[in-house]
Amino acid sequence: MKKVRKNFVKCHKFYTFAYINTYDTISLRMIQQTCDISLWSLDHYVISVVVAMLLAILVVVFYNRVYIRRAKDANARQKEQNAHLALVLQAGRLRIWKYLPATRHYFFLSEEGTMEQCYNPIDFAQFFDRDDFERLRSTIFEICEGRKNSAVVTMVSNAKDEAFLRHYEVTISVDRRDSRGRVTSVFGIQHDVTDEYRRMESVNQLLLRYHTVFSTSLIDIVYYDNHGVLRDINERACKTFGVADRNFVLQNEFLLKNNPIFADVDIETMNNTQTSSIVDFSNYNDPKYYTDEFGLSDKKMYYESTINPIRDAQGNLEGVYMAGRDITEMVVSFHRQKEGAERLRKVNENIQRYISNINYALRVSDIRMVNYYPNSFTLELSDNITQSQMKLSQLRCIRLATPRFRRTVSSVLNRMDHLSPYNINVTIETEIRDKKGRQIWMLFNMVPMLGDSGKVERYYGLCREMTDMVEMEKLLALETKKAQETELLKQSFLANMSYEIRTPLNNVVGFAGLFNTPHDEADEPAFVEQIKINSNNMLTLVNDVMLLSSLDANMVEYHKDYIDFAQVFASHCQIGWSTANTQVKTVIDNPYESLVLNIDLEHVGKVIEKLCWLSALTLKEGYVMARYEYRRGELLITIEDTGDGIPEEGMAHLFDRFVHNVDNHLLGTGLDLPIVQAMVNQMGGTIEIESTLHKGTTAWVSIPCEAKNIERRREEITTNATENILL
Repeated sequence: MKKVRKNFVKCHKFYTFAYINTYDTISLRMIQQTCDISLWSLDHYVISVVVAMLLAILVVVFYNRVYIRRAKDANARQKEQNAHLALVLQAGRLRIWKYLPATRHYFFLSEEGTMEQCYNPIDFAQFFDRDDFERLRSTIFEICEGRKNSAVVTMVSNAKDEAFLRHYEVTISVDRRDSRGRVTSVFGIQHDVTDEYRRMESVNQLLLRYHTVFSTSLIDIVYYDNHGVLRDINERACKTFGVADRNFVLQNEFLLKNNPIFADVDIETMNNTQTSSIVDFSNYNDPKYYTDEFGLSDKKMYYESTINPIRDAQGNLEGVYMAGRDITEMVVSFHRQKEGAERLRKVNENIQRYISNINYALRVSDIRMVNYYPNSFTLELSDNITQSQMKLSQLRCIRLATPRFRRTVSSVLNRMDHLSPYNINVTIETEIRDKKGRQIWMLFNMVPMLGDSGKVERYYGLCREMTDMVEMEKLLALETKKAQETELLKQSFLANMSYEIRTPLNNVVGFAGLFNTPHDEADEPAFVEQIKINSNNMLTLVNDVMLLSSLDANMVEYHKDYIDFAQVFASHCQIGWSTANTQVKTVIDNPYESLVLNIDLEHVGKVIEKLCWLSALTLKEGYVMARYEYRRGELLITIEDTGDGIPEEGMAHLFDRFVHNVDNHLLGTGLDLPIVQAMVNQMGGTIEIESTLHKGTTAWVSIPCEAKNIERRREEITTNATENILL
C-alpha cells in the first residue's frame, strides 16, 4: 500500500507540472495575440496541436481525480480489513509471522500486514523451548521441500520472567511460491492455548484423583444423581451386587429406590449417614429390583454403608455418593467361630456329652479321632466313630514327621508302648503340606483307656490341625519381639530426654535458689546469665524434640516455591554462625549472581543453619566455610570447618539421638543431626559427613530441585573466597 501511494504522488506531480506548463504556454500565446495582431496568421496546424494538448490534459486530470477517489476507497477498505484483523487477533490471542527460506529469517506481521521486526533463527529460537523449536524447523523444512502442505505444531515458551510457561499451537502453511513452484514464503499462525492447556491439565488431574478413589477395590462406591438414577458404580460394587455387565445397569438407569439396601432412604432430607442393613433378597420378587438378573434372589446379605448427599450452596441436591461393603462373610464367620468355641467349651466340661456328639463335632470342626494300640503298634485316624479311615505303623508315623520331630514321635510311641498312665499332649510338624505350601502342624491330645483289669489297653484322643495357629504364634512372637525392641528404644529415648531436660532445669533451679542464700550482689548478673543460658538450652531441646516427633510422624509439610537462592544463602549461614567464636573466620563461597530454584526454603534454611551452627560449635580458631553448587537437578551444599574432627569410632553414632559426646567431641543437643537427616531424607535428598581427627569435618547435603534461572558470577569473584581462606 505504501508503494502504491508513492507511485500515485509521483504521477500527480508529473501531471500537475505538465498542466502548469501548458497553461503558461496558452497565456503567453494569448498575450502575443493581443499585442500583435499579426499572430493570427500562424499556421492552423500549430493551433490544432495546442487544442489537442489541452484536451489531453483535461482527460488526464479527469482520470487522475477518478484514480485518487478509487485510492481513497481502497485505503478505507484496507483500514476496515485491518481493524477486523486486529480484532480477530486480539480475540483469538493470535500472532502471525512469516518465514523466508531464501534468507532463513522470521518476521512478525503487524495488524496492517507489514513486517514488524526481523529475527534470525537463533534470536527467534529464544521465544520457545529448544526441542519444540527444532520440531518447528523440521516441519518448516518439510513444507518447503514439498513433503507437506500444512502442519500444526504444539510449542512451549522459553520466557524466564513469567510465573508459568505458555503453550502455543502453531499452524504452518505455504504463503507464496515462485514461477517454478518453489516455496518463497511460509505463513505461521501462532495461537496462545495456555489457558486451555492449564484448564485441561487441571481437569485431567482432578479426573485422575476421582477415578483412583472411585475405582478402589477396598470398598463399594455407587453414585446416584439428584433424581435417584444410578450414574456410576465401581468394580467392587459390581462384584458385591452380582452385576456381570456394568453398562447394562448404567444404560437401564437403575433407580435408588429399586436397590433393596437403600430402598427406604430419603435422600432429599437426610445428611451424611452410616447404615447397617440385613437384606433377604428373596423377599424382593418384583422385576424392578433385578434380583434374578443379578443372581441375588436367594441370597441374604449383611451390608454396612455410608451415604453422602452432595448439595450446592443453596442446599439443592446434586447427587449422592454411597460407599459400603458386604460383611456377610465376616458376620457368618464370626458366628461360626463363636459356635465352635462354645462347642469346644462344652466338650471340655463333659466328656460324655462330647462323645455322644463326636461325629458332628468331627465333621464341622475338621478334627480327627485317634486310637493307638500298643499290642499291634498301630495308629488309627478317623473322622467317623464307626469306622477307621487310616492305619499307620510306627515307622510310617516317624517318617511323616519332619526330621527335628522324629525323635519326639519315637519317644511318644515308646511311652505308649510301655503303657504310660499319663496323658499324651504333643504338637508335631509333618512332612505333609497344605494348599498354601506350608508344612502341616498336628496337635495330638490322647488319654490312656483302661480295660477291665485296670491296665492300659489303648490310647484314645483327638488330632487337630494347628498350622494356622502355629504360624500365628510365630508371627505373634516376631511382632512381640519387635514391640519389645520398640518399647526398649522408647524407654531409652524418654530416659535420655528426661536426663537432658533435667540437666538445664537443675541448673536453672540451682542458680535461682542462690538468690535466697547469702551472696554477693555482684554475682547476681552471672546467676541471671546462667539461668538464661540454661533456659534457652532447655527451650531449644524441647523444640528439637517436638520437631523430631513431627518428622517421625510425617506431619511436617513441605511447600516448594521459586526463590533466588543466591540472595538468601549467606543470611542462613550467618544465622548459624551467630554464636561462633570471634577468632573463627567465616567464609561464604557464592558462585552465582542469580540462581532461582524451586525448593522449600524454610526447611532447607533450617538444614543450613543447624549444620553451620554445629560446624562452629566447638571451634575456637581457624575457619568455617559454606558453599553451594547446582548440578543436574540437584542443589549441593557443603559446610567445612577446621576443627578437631571426629574419631573413626564416633562416626557410626553421628545420627543417633541424644549423642552428646563422642570421645569428648560435642554434637550439639544430640538431636540436631537426626533432625537434619530426617528433613533431608523427607525432601528426597541425602547427607554425608566426612571427618579427619585433628583436621576438620566436612558435611555434604544434596537436595533435588528444579532451576529456573542460572547466572554465574565472573571467575575472579568466585575465587576470592579461596584466597580469603588461604590468607
